[in-house]
Amino acid sequence: MRSRDRRTPLTNPPGQKFLVPALTYAALCTAVVSSLGMLLVPSIAHEMGVTVGTAQWMLTVNLLVGAIATPVMGRLADGPHKRRLLLWCLSIILLGSIVAAAAPTFEVFLVGRALQGLTYGIISVTIALARRHVAPPSRAQTTISGLTVSVVTGLGIGYPLTGIIAGLFDFRFAFWFGALFVSTAIAVVARIIPADADHSARKSPFDFRGAGLLGLGLGSLLLGISEGSNWGWDSLGTVTAFIGAAMLLVAWVLSGLRTRHPLINLRVLRRGEVLLANLTAVGLGAALYIGLSIASLVAQAPAATSYGIALPVFWAGFVMLPLSVGSFSANRLVRRLAHRISLRSLLPIGAGMMTAAGVLLWFAHTELWEILTGMLLFGLGMGSSYAAMPALIARSVTVEELGSSVSFNQVLRTIGSSIGTAVTAAVLAMNMASDRFPTDAGINATFAIGALLCGLVFAGLLVHTLVNRSRR
Repeated sequence: MRSRDRRTPLTNPPGQKFLVPALTYAALCTAVVSSLGMLLVPSIAHEMGVTVGTAQWMLTVNLLVGAIATPVMGRLADGPHKRRLLLWCLSIILLGSIVAAAAPTFEVFLVGRALQGLTYGIISVTIALARRHVAPPSRAQTTISGLTVSVVTGLGIGYPLTGIIAGLFDFRFAFWFGALFVSTAIAVVARIIPADADHSARKSPFDFRGAGLLGLGLGSLLLGISEGSNWGWDSLGTVTAFIGAAMLLVAWVLSGLRTRHPLINLRVLRRGEVLLANLTAVGLGAALYIGLSIASLVAQAPAATSYGIALPVFWAGFVMLPLSVGSFSANRLVRRLAHRISLRSLLPIGAGMMTAAGVLLWFAHTELWEILTGMLLFGLGMGSSYAAMPALIARSVTVEELGSSVSFNQVLRTIGSSIGTAVTAAVLAMNMASDRFPTDAGINATFAIGALLCGLVFAGLLVHTLVNRSRR
C-alpha cells in the first residue's frame, strides 16, 4: 500500500479542479517561447545589423542551454520541491524574455535567448507535478500524455501569433508578448499548484559530475551539428566538437554506471518500452523539424523561385496552425480510445501519419492547401506519438525515476531537431540559386530526406509491433 501512496495521492486536494489546466498552461510556455525563433531570424538580422548566419545563433544558443538544462531540471523534478523548481525556472525564462526584448546589442540579445533555453525542461517538471498531484492514476496517465502533446499544439498557435506581432510591429514586441505570457503562467502556478513539498520523494545527493559531463557532451554535440554547415563538416572546429562530444558522453555513461545516484539511471533506458520511446523521439524529432523549417521557407519564398507561395511574415505563421489543430485532435482521440488501443500501437500509427505528410510535401508543395494538409497530417502524427512516448516511460519506471527519464526523452527530441536543422542547412547550402534562395531541387531533396526518415521510423516500429504480437 505504501508504494502506491508514493506514486499518486488517492484523491485530488479540495479545490484542485483547475490543476490540470494550470499545468497545461505552464507547459505551453515551452511552445510559445520556442516559436520566437524560426520566423524571426531574418527580422532580427536586419534590425540588429548582423548576417543571417550570425542571427542563427539565436536558435543555437537557445538549443545548447536547453540541452544542458533539461536533464538537470528532470533530475531536480524527482525531488521534493517540484513547485518551487517550476516557479524559479519560469522566473528565469521571464528574465530572459525581458532581456531579449530590450537588448541594445545582439550580444545582449543572445544572453536573453540563453536564459530562455530553460523552457525545454518545463515539460518534465509539469509531468512530475502531474504524477504527484493528479488522481486517480488513469487520469494522471492521460494528463502526462496531454502535457507532452501541448508542445506541438502550442507551436501551431505560437507561430501565427509571432507572425502577426512581427508583421504589425517588430521582433521586440514578440518577445514582450512572450514575457507577458510567462508572467501569467507564474501567477497561475503560484495560485493553483499546491505548495506542499513531496516528502515521499527521494533525498539523494545531486550528481554534479554527471550533470557536467552530460551537459558539456550534449553542448559539444549540438554545437557541431548546428554549426557544421557553417564551419565545414571537415573543419577543425567541427571535428573537435564531435570528438569532444564522444569522449565526454562516454565518460558520462561510465560515471553513471558507477554512481549510486546518477543524474539519469541508464539501466532504465535498456527497458524495451523506454528504449522504443527514446529511439522514436530522435527520428521523429528530426523529421518534424525538417518538415516545419522547409514548409516555413516555402511559404515565405517569392513566386519567382517556382515553388514559393510568397506569403508575408504576417500570414506565414498561420501555415503552422493546422499542426496545432491536428495534434490537439489526436490527443483528444487518444484519450477516448486509450482503453481500446495499446500505447505501443500509437507509435507506428503516428509515424505512419507523419510518413504520409512527408510524402505529400515531397511531391506536392507549391500550393498553400498542400502545405496546410501536410502540417495537419504532421500534427495528427506527432499528437499520437507524443501522447504515447511519456506514457510508455511512465509505466516502465518508478516514480523516483520519472522526471529524469522523461527529461532524457526530451533531450533526445532536441538532438533529433538539431539533426534535422543540420541536414536542412547542409542540403540547402549545396543547392542555392543566384537570388540566394534554395533551388527547387534543394527543396525537393530536403523534403525527400524528411519523408524517408519518417518511413524508416515507421517501418521499424511496424516490424517491432508485428514481432511482439507473434510472440504473444
